Amino acid sequence: MADEGFTHPRLAAIYDALDPDRSDLDAYLRIVEEFGAREVLDVGCGTGVFAVLPAERGIAAVGVDPALASLDVARGKPGSERVRWIHGDARELPPLRVDPATMTANVAQQIVGADAWRETLRGTYAALRPGGRLVFETRDPARRAWEEWNRETSYALTDVPGAGVVESWVEVTCVAGQLVTFRWTYVFASDGRTLTSDSTLRFRERAEIEAELGARGFVVEDVRDAPDRPGKELVFVARRP
Repeated sequence: MADEGFTHPRLAAIYDALDPDRSDLDAYLRIVEEFGAREVLDVGCGTGVFAVLPAERGIAAVGVDPALASLDVARGKPGSERVRWIHGDARELPPLRVDPATMTANVAQQIVGADAWRETLRGTYAALRPGGRLVFETRDPARRAWEEWNRETSYALTDVPGAGVVESWVEVTCVAGQLVTFRWTYVFASDGRTLTSDSTLRFRERAEIEAELGARGFVVEDVRDAPDRPGKELVFVARRP
């Protein structure tokens, strides 16, 4: 299940404004060009920030996400009519033959259950054309990124068009093995309402990810550095033979 930041209509509506710098997606666009993309599948597309980019370049695009509120935001974006939007997840996709499939930002880590992760890889594999690639990123657990997730470093006061001033910050609530749970808090100045969104990420080890990909039939072609967070993330490129 998606967390409240994506499923609550009021929070989904402000998501893009609170995270305006999406230069992390530039690397995915370069990968789309590198592989000569025919059709892109964006798994966990959220508010559609990435899915509309290849579509704007004349490349067929499909965005799938379980959060209907986020898809409603995506459908309202300029160029969204060029994207095929699917409410659901990669475990139950219609017949597709895409290349590449992507999971940007925290999407792969938000799939925390072992069975859900395996089924997501299985479903994505089935959606790829032979020779197609799955590209996704995950934070290197050795860097312990969650130790910097606190109110002091994350507090922001943002004037969101149509919503007014919003205070926001994040705090870690639990660390248990590979699982890190944290809570975002949002305070709306317009009516004083406070909303929260709880999320959990799984920090998988590289060897574990490679083994799971191999078990699902993928060939790991490359493990790259993330240009926007050098030394902090791993970008997997896995091919369907």
